[in-house]
Amino acid sequence: MSGGAGKGPLAGVKILDLTSVLMGPYATQIFADLGADVIKVESPDGDTTRHLPPGRDEARGGMFLNVNRGKRSIVLDLKQPAARAVLLTLARDADVFVHSMRAQAIGRLGLDYAALQAVNPQIIYTNLYGFARNGPYRDYPAYDDIVQAASGLVALQASLSGGVPTYLGTVVADKVAGLTGAYSIIAALFARERSGIGQEIEVPMFETLVSFTMVEHLCGSLFEPPLGPPEYARVIARSRRPYATSDGHIGVMIYNDKHWRAFFAALGDPEWSKDEMFASIGNRTRNIAVVLDRVAEVLLERTSADWLEVFRNANIPAMAIASTQDLLHDRHLVETGFWVERATEAGALRYPGIPTAFSATPGEIGEPAPTLGGDSRAILAEAGLEEAAIDALVACGAVHAA
Repeated sequence: MSGGAGKGPLAGVKILDLTSVLMGPYATQIFADLGADVIKVESPDGDTTRHLPPGRDEARGGMFLNVNRGKRSIVLDLKQPAARAVLLTLARDADVFVHSMRAQAIGRLGLDYAALQAVNPQIIYTNLYGFARNGPYRDYPAYDDIVQAASGLVALQASLSGGVPTYLGTVVADKVAGLTGAYSIIAALFARERSGIGQEIEVPMFETLVSFTMVEHLCGSLFEPPLGPPEYARVIARSRRPYATSDGHIGVMIYNDKHWRAFFAALGDPEWSKDEMFASIGNRTRNIAVVLDRVAEVLLERTSADWLEVFRNANIPAMAIASTQDLLHDRHLVETGFWVERATEAGALRYPGIPTAFSATPGEIGEPAPTLGGDSRAILAEAGLEEAAIDALVACGAVHAA
């Protein structure tokens, strides 16, 4: 992939990406899918996830290939002044600089906002890290599990599993923070289009996930004095689970008044349906455990296939329980072309497609994630360095080139 060669709504945007693991790479992967030229700046050891198995080669495991697709790699030993000078040269015409180091670490490298702003006043400088730098947790290390624990999610999960604390089965903190970073950068780019002014952005995982968790759970504690605990009763009800049927389980969401009327009609309007606790969303929420337990009893009476037909006919949201293996062959995902399969220099690969659609400027899944330092020489040449200067940087170890 050549510099700026992508297509999509962000074609022409240049990003210097000093992130690793998942939060930052996921954010910048979205930019690469939408056409931006993402230059992945790596240490000589490379991104940690390069070495997570399985993979066809030791430095490009499956997760790394997926979340770094469409990017280019340059290796800089940023502990060397010559490598720092190279990065500042690359920053002169970059739109975005994004890193995932703690504030002290990026400061020690001499690459804080002031340093980048000095060479490019219009740059969007983005900090992605665990905790906001003006609080007492600012120097704590943070990974997804740690932030799930700190954000209230683990305690909420415990309320659903008999008091046993559990993590979600996905790296939700990394991905929510990555998405937040992506939309924040796009908002800053839009503001710059209006004002011509660059700026610094801070996206802390902890605050981002607390905000995410409290969308529904702040609930009665939104008010002062509180009208109730910071819990959305329906979501933390232990009865809220996939419903058992006579031969398996299904996911069902009988939620609004129209759904409940349709459900009762499908059952022949049994006598118990006339109980006042089912009459409105307010009454159902106040009695949510009893309501959900009653539904659970009813669903045991028929098979999953029978109930799915009932719910489809009644226009009540319901789906079979799918495994991640099932998703690879899901008929909807197959027919919509969600899975992107292609032969590449890294072998045959299957990617999840871009979930959003643009009528005029569609994005595109780029080439496989780059080899470590595979684009170092090309990136430096694009920045205007002569071949002899590039050779000298490689010789002294400031730059590593595959």
